[in-house]
Amino acid sequence: MEQPAFGQVRVSNELRKRGVFISPSGVRSVWLRHNLESFKKRLLALERHVAETGAVLTEAQVQALERKQEDDIAVGEIETAHPGYLGSQDTFYVGTIKGVGRIYQQTFVDTYSKWAAAKLYTTKTPITAADLLNDRVLPFFAEQGMGMIRILTDRGTEYCGKPETHDYQLYLALNEIEHTKTKANHPQTNGICERFHKTILQEFYQVAFRRKIYRSLEELQVDLDEWLVHYNNDRTHQGKMCCGRTPMQTLIDGKEAWHDKITTLNS
Repeated sequence: MEQPAFGQVRVSNELRKRGVFISPSGVRSVWLRHNLESFKKRLLALERHVAETGAVLTEAQVQALERKQEDDIAVGEIETAHPGYLGSQDTFYVGTIKGVGRIYQQTFVDTYSKWAAAKLYTTKTPITAADLLNDRVLPFFAEQGMGMIRILTDRGTEYCGKPETHDYQLYLALNEIEHTKTKANHPQTNGICERFHKTILQEFYQVAFRRKIYRSLEELQVDLDEWLVHYNNDRTHQGKMCCGRTPMQTLIDGKEAWHDKITTLNS
């Protein structure tokens, strides 16, 4: 409980200094009996202990929990309280269209409801990243009577730079949206968008490019928008928030949590 980040060898050595002699394999056996054999399980046990007892965390415990939170964000396991609490944004390379060139998709997914927006561009730049939010995302949430608190991205140049000279960073600052970035040098990136990109590749792009020869970006965008209507309004999801509902149903059902939070903050 004191040092959840320590492995079995380190724990064995530290206990030896306190006069408790137990081998590393003995430490693991104890952990297995109590379902604590992995770092993640020990952190979950620590979180439960704090919730039940109100104990004050040590510096080492705080650092361990922060490390877990960073890792969870990197692989898509993200704490999200209501629609608009955290949006996930990423760039997806679609392919090349003859006469048009490279096609990039700017993707946004609300991490609570899984509601998604996507728009196609021929470049991946800070201005295109900001354009998706300005054209599709913030107007939609405004229609729903909600806003966006925080957005998660990777560390690509279209998302990161000096706020005073970077269009995307400037747009977030002007709209008072907090920017969270995935963990540096981590093999996985933005897990929420990664899963959506796999879905859209299998269910839309691989089908669409077999059925039709596209000659313009606008033509492909029309079909993409039509698929997104189906994805958001008709396609059910099995995640812990959606529980068999569509993204729009989940978002509408989650509005109450948003308004409760805003009411609390205002009061």
